[in-house]
Amino acid sequence: MRIDLTGKTALVTGSTQGIGAAIATGLGRAGARVAVNGRSRESVDAALERLRGEVADAEFVAAPGDIATDAGTRQVLDAVPDVDVLVNNLGIFGARPALEIDDDEWRRYFEVNVLTAVRMTRGYLPRMREGGWGRVLNIASDSAFVVPAEMIHYGMSKTALLAVSRGFAKEAAGSGVTVNSVIAGPTHTGGVEDFVYELVDRDLSWERAQREFMRLHRPQSLIQRLIEPEEIANMVVYLASPLASATTGGAIRVDGGYVDSIVP
Repeated sequence: MRIDLTGKTALVTGSTQGIGAAIATGLGRAGARVAVNGRSRESVDAALERLRGEVADAEFVAAPGDIATDAGTRQVLDAVPDVDVLVNNLGIFGARPALEIDDDEWRRYFEVNVLTAVRMTRGYLPRMREGGWGRVLNIASDSAFVVPAEMIHYGMSKTALLAVSRGFAKEAAGSGVTVNSVIAGPTHTGGVEDFVYELVDRDLSWERAQREFMRLHRPQSLIQRLIEPEEIANMVVYLASPLASATTGGAIRVDGGYVDSIVP
């Protein structure tokens, strides 16, 4: 099975590092022209340099802008007016006792984790539909189903993102455009390393800290380790391809068996 995205343009939000950067790399290796997004031009330029070094024959372009704001969203839409593949990856997370989450933080999580995907989909879906082909992929989380007690605001936002994905899939029905969620399980990124050390002893080595985190806080994982970003990217690249033409409105799991359910 060969995935070829030659001639396609993809935009990955929040792609200067972590899962987003891995997705950008995977799409570039498959032949897509990939627009890299981050809040500042400096962070995007640094990411472009890294990505071009990793995938020398791929085309990566800059799409800086804070899409949690109207102005930043317009900046990105102007930089990349048409895309074939939209990956709404931008998200924030962090631990906070439930009763200490104030209204502003609830709003912030909804704005960044949900409304950015709505804005970008609203910006690109009409042209995809007119062209008769497109892919919208929203990076969700196992926390949409197994809401962590230490970050229910994050879980709420990812549950909402599943509803947004299903709704836009219905909006795109019959057009050749598919809309799906990718349910990422506990994944190894720099930000997650910081999060892990918020919950376990900072004096532990990373390998021991990871094992302790999984044992205490994510015991449902069937692979009993953190997922690597490239493993998330592999699923995204497949769903972005013509090979996934009959998959839409779905919540596709790359969670290491973390969610204790057969469906989805």
